[in-house]
Amino acid sequence: MALYKDWCAVTKQKDKKKTLRTYTEKAGGRAAALEQLGEAVRTHYDQADRIADDVARLGYDRAAEILRALLPQSKRARSGDLGEILASELVEEETNFRVPVRRMRFKDGREVAMRGDDFIGVGVGSDDKLWLLKGESKSRANLGNVTIAEAREALNRYGGRCTPDSLLFIANRLLEGKDEDDVALGRTIRDEVGLKTLRPSRIDHMLFTMSGNAPQAKLEKDLEAAGSDRNQHVISLHIEDHQAFIAEVYEEAMNLGD
Repeated sequence: MALYKDWCAVTKQKDKKKTLRTYTEKAGGRAAALEQLGEAVRTHYDQADRIADDVARLGYDRAAEILRALLPQSKRARSGDLGEILASELVEEETNFRVPVRRMRFKDGREVAMRGDDFIGVGVGSDDKLWLLKGESKSRANLGNVTIAEAREALNRYGGRCTPDSLLFIANRLLEGKDEDDVALGRTIRDEVGLKTLRPSRIDHMLFTMSGNAPQAKLEKDLEAAGSDRNQHVISLHIEDHQAFIAEVYEEAMNLGD
């Protein structure tokens, strides 16, 4: 799904291992991508085939009620969740990593934030061995230095590695599946928790921000100070009507049609 391609224009600044991408909405881009945005949100909370089965059994209105029970209703929870969702979608659209587990499907309360790393991308290098992306997401109407510093601190925590609980969460979900490749990947990730063999250069960092202001200078300063022993990615998604956008996307997510 080419979500960002249809929705946003992007500018890119790259210096060796450090990359800053700034995304802004194209004229008419939101209208063109709104259906895709709603679909993306739905599939992060529930499997598409389960939603389709609900529709077949109960009809659109009752199926929408089930979906509404899964989706957060508070502004704060929606903001945080949508940041993580859009970060995951960008990882899969714009990088060689994939996000193999949709964390929102495993929340123990729809208004509760998930613990651990916000998102983890999984890939392989040219040697066919494991490569990870550790990500932090921040969604704010007005993004400031304190929030950026908190995200960078989280990325650097645990020696810059993905936290063991986050990796085990992903590994165990993959091991519970039926796909042989996913099971093998789950075993590899679980082994990494015990062996800690990945060098810093094989664990990329990504700071994803979605904000109503344009924090370019602040993010440039953060990226400049970030470590140079790994690939560093900073993403700025600038949405001027930040809160209205979040409400619009969740409204679309709950619209199953007729």
